[in-house]
Amino acid sequence: MAMDIEGYVERDGRAQLVREVREKIDALKIDYIYYQFISVTGRIVGKGVPADHWETMAERGFQLVYGSVANLYVDRYGDYIGYGPESSELVGIPDPETFVQLPWDKRVARVYCTCFRNREEPQNPGGFFTGDCRGNLRRAHDAFREKHAGLHLRHGTEPEMMWLKKGDDGKPAGGFSKPNCYHIDQFESLRPVFMKAIEYSRAMGLDMIQGDHEDAPGQLELNFQFDDALRTCDRLTTYRQVCAQVARENNLVACFMSKPFMGVSASGCHHNVSLWTGGKDELNDLGQDMAGMSQNFMYRKGGENTFMPDTGDPRKPGKVGLKAIGGVMAHLGALTAIGCSTVNSYRRLWDTGFWAPVFADWGYQNRTTGMRVSAPGRFEYRAVDSMVNPYLMANALLQAFDDGIANDLDPGEPEERNIYRAMEEGKLVKKLPMSLGDALERLRNDEVIKAAMPGDMYRVFMHYKNDEWEKFMSTVTEWDMESYWDCLP
Repeated sequence: MAMDIEGYVERDGRAQLVREVREKIDALKIDYIYYQFISVTGRIVGKGVPADHWETMAERGFQLVYGSVANLYVDRYGDYIGYGPESSELVGIPDPETFVQLPWDKRVARVYCTCFRNREEPQNPGGFFTGDCRGNLRRAHDAFREKHAGLHLRHGTEPEMMWLKKGDDGKPAGGFSKPNCYHIDQFESLRPVFMKAIEYSRAMGLDMIQGDHEDAPGQLELNFQFDDALRTCDRLTTYRQVCAQVARENNLVACFMSKPFMGVSASGCHHNVSLWTGGKDELNDLGQDMAGMSQNFMYRKGGENTFMPDTGDPRKPGKVGLKAIGGVMAHLGALTAIGCSTVNSYRRLWDTGFWAPVFADWGYQNRTTGMRVSAPGRFEYRAVDSMVNPYLMANALLQAFDDGIANDLDPGEPEERNIYRAMEEGKLVKKLPMSLGDALERLRNDEVIKAAMPGDMYRVFMHYKNDEWEKFMSTVTEWDMESYWDCLP
């Protein structure tokens, strides 16, 4: 029986793609390539290799320690998270269709990779590596399509983040601009930054559609066109990579931390989701020379959006959409562990009055609920912030949708009142988990959402996040000292 890795390398059409990448390398005079994959927290990891070795890398891949998917971090007991030094090494195989030049140094390109178990391992040699969140999403999405007659996820994200000044010590020294929401003057103050981010993003295939200054210091939201789930996740990851480079060029900090300041809005990353059948990929070259493979500039267009209303109510989603909402409502607690994945995420939920989703309910244009119908045929999942691993989040939403559709889950009636007013009037509403520890407990007891992290992935995620929670709980903070240092029992 052939190994997964060999089947992947030898799949139909890939040899031609490998040749096309070589043509791009030669035409663009690429000297170096980043071979990238995604860690458990959404961090870009991998290796750099001279472009001379492209064909060898395309066939054999590169090796890297398993622990790289856990950022090679150690837990509070000194043990490596996920995998120890005795573990084998994964094999990263490049996906040639994702090859694209880096616009800030045109000698360099990047390509995303799919990860496999080592070919020499005694158990499942050359098998798909389940610690690879990106590969897991692709396989889960394929399985969802097959189970539901071609139904597939398209989504877009709203990646809020903050541009912070950098102090002499290299640490953040406050936001670059004032916390004035939609204020063009403050937006203008960051024009050199966002115009460069847009320029780089477009060169790498992101169709940038709108942006604004949000209501926190230095906070911008620059959006790009929605698409097939995997491409959207790759583009959000690319956008973060772009922001990091623009920050280096401007001596700023590109901060994706959810809540660096209390008393102003946090950085969310709302996911606008829909389930479709049909459609086809169309090229959108964005007026660029396409310094990379055309797949970077493809967007899924057309087909049927099954979330569109199919009754007399122009706001109410269709039957598939309602069942999908039912699945999310049934699993919102566990989903929160993935969408709000850091200790700091819950500062966002505790800082009341800034539209953060705290309650497990849904509505139409109601920003006090965890999920809203933001437009006909589109749901905005709100319990997610800027630190999210988008691959885990998309996979988890697929699992919730699958449960809702397969088991005909009813989400109940939409809440059109301000949720706080509704509670005053006697409505019983469940809260989302209000700490990372509570959210991890909800995930631990939810088999549906755990299915989004098959094999090693769940174990690595829980090891990493439980350790984060334990480290926080075992740390004496400045607040502790200020509150208790002079107390006499």
